[in-house]
Amino acid sequence: MTLARIMDVSLARLAAFLLALTCLLPAAAIAQDRTARFGDENISVELFADGAPTPGEEWLLALRFTPSSEEWHGYWSNPGDAGQGMDLQLDLPDGWQVGKPLYPVPQTLLIGGLMNHIFEGEYVVLVPVTPGPDAAVMNLAPVTGFVEYLACTDRICVPQDAGLRARSGGNFDEWRGRIAPMLDSEAGFEISGERLRIGIPLPASMDLGELHLFLENSSLGNGLRPDYAAVQTWIRDGNLLVAELPLERTKGDSADTPVRIDGILALGDRQGVRFMATPADVPLEGVKAFRGPRETPPFGLLVIAALVGGLLLNIMPCVFPILSLKALALAKAGGDEGAARRDALAYTTGVVLACAGLGALILLLRSAGQQVGWAFQLQEPAIVASLFALAALITANLLGLFAIPGLAISGGKPSSGGSFATGLLAAFVATPCTGPFMALALGAALVLRPIEGFAIFTALGIGLALPFLLVGFVPAFRKRLPKPGAWMERFRRWMALPMGLTVLALGWLLWRIGGGLFLLSATGIAAGLVYFAGMISPESQASGKSRTLPALIGLAMAAVSAIGMVRTYDPPVADSTQSILDPQEFSAANLAAARASGQPVFVWFTADWCITCKVNESVGIEREETRAAFEEAGVIAMRGDWTRRDDDIAAFLSQQGAAGVPLYLWYPAGGDARQLPQVLTPDLLPDLARQESARSR
Repeated sequence: MTLARIMDVSLARLAAFLLALTCLLPAAAIAQDRTARFGDENISVELFADGAPTPGEEWLLALRFTPSSEEWHGYWSNPGDAGQGMDLQLDLPDGWQVGKPLYPVPQTLLIGGLMNHIFEGEYVVLVPVTPGPDAAVMNLAPVTGFVEYLACTDRICVPQDAGLRARSGGNFDEWRGRIAPMLDSEAGFEISGERLRIGIPLPASMDLGELHLFLENSSLGNGLRPDYAAVQTWIRDGNLLVAELPLERTKGDSADTPVRIDGILALGDRQGVRFMATPADVPLEGVKAFRGPRETPPFGLLVIAALVGGLLLNIMPCVFPILSLKALALAKAGGDEGAARRDALAYTTGVVLACAGLGALILLLRSAGQQVGWAFQLQEPAIVASLFALAALITANLLGLFAIPGLAISGGKPSSGGSFATGLLAAFVATPCTGPFMALALGAALVLRPIEGFAIFTALGIGLALPFLLVGFVPAFRKRLPKPGAWMERFRRWMALPMGLTVLALGWLLWRIGGGLFLLSATGIAAGLVYFAGMISPESQASGKSRTLPALIGLAMAAVSAIGMVRTYDPPVADSTQSILDPQEFSAANLAAARASGQPVFVWFTADWCITCKVNESVGIEREETRAAFEEAGVIAMRGDWTRRDDDIAAFLSQQGAAGVPLYLWYPAGGDARQLPQVLTPDLLPDLARQESARSR
């Protein structure tokens, strides 16, 4: 959770708490004489009894709450992020037992990023009471009591209290029908990291409407509480419905994980069921995606999308030089079919292993409650620095300073070991370029069954390796390659240009995530490694001179620079002035407040390592035409920067069904989100803003 979000939510909760405390403390001071201090003018309350009690049998009392107008609402037993539940005291003879109050299905109210569990309109709470088996019930005096509760509008909250005196009457048959019935079967829950899974047994034939899970437990132990405002994800397998809810950390809660979780599963249209869950294994294996932020396309279509996306990655500047030189190396090696196929298989194995392994790691981390997405490794400064040094080595190799096995085109038999390593390299450096090709498939891979998600990541690797695989196995393709000649050496040197641009892009990213000295240290590492590689290369060794000392100097230079890189890491603070739209920083609270303002909202998620993001910003966002259209329509701009790891942004991306960035969301005034294409055109955002301007006239 970002500091901004913590501050926003904490201040809102503190304000609500102080308001409730200020209002309720006077009532607590007079609780002994049970005299109503505030009254029930805004939400009146009446107490009804269901006939006469019978010894040893359950007897129902009913509290009917009636708002004075539509703007007032009351609260469920767990009010959510803010509010106050009911405090009821009944005057009963000794030996009479009062059960847990039974509520209808509550509703949700999101204000300022805070989720409240409320009741709008009239609502009735039933209170079961059980007299003792020998209770004297003849000529029983009317039951009396006292109740304290909170009445709120969207703007203010006022305490309410009332003395109670039960009377007969009321429509108990109707009121029983409003109470969420209890499930016959026990549910199970599992807490993994900062995620809560609850498996609820429901018939597969049951129609499910607008689902929402209301938890009675406000604390889940070990410093965890429900993140009430977060989007809940739903998955289903036959008679099992699994709800997955994000949790958030709190301070001062050292309680153990509860042995029981109670709640209400809302099914839409004020219908729902109560459940009781105990600790159990709630596996996702074998559970097909049912409902989350959005429906997922057919699995076969997603696999095809991943395959095509991987194929298109071969034209990216960080992959194309590697692929083209590998293909030319095969052409120059001659007609050894067996060697060509082994080389192609080795390269394919490296690519597929890297993509599948990275995908499996993401799925594993997410199952453990970590909020990570595709290309998450580029949020780690050490990994970016490693890629920077590696790209610098490849550029130096392409310029002919030294040879790297598997990339050389000097002739001879292909190197399977070098091809495998080259495949690993190609897949790893391609990850930040997947945005426009892989958004649909990779987003779905994170919510599907693990085996299906793993298959999508594997299909991406096969697509990336497919061109070289075809060159290796189909002689006709190799024959169509240009004939070997001196031009190949010139071509290799030209390929240093796109790879050099990759080095510059990674250097810029290092500067953005760690500062100028951090980039300087990473440059020292790269220079030391290039010098070391040049000293130990076969060309240098062939001179007959000892290169041991120069090689050690290169390694020492790299080591000293690595130490300096650790010491100089100084991540800069995000600056909204870098955008002409002057965007707000993304947080759930800021987004909720912006939407509540009644103005249109544009939210974009970006990262400095995302090539597609930067192209879109120059083409469709950071333009004077866009700024002018937004200003005229009153559009609120908001930006989420995912350059460095941010769990809140990762969770929101997951809720939207996105595996990573870019993500563009347009909220019409008073409307729900519309997800925009991942490739923006110059006119898209100005046109949307003009439509809002025309609608508001």
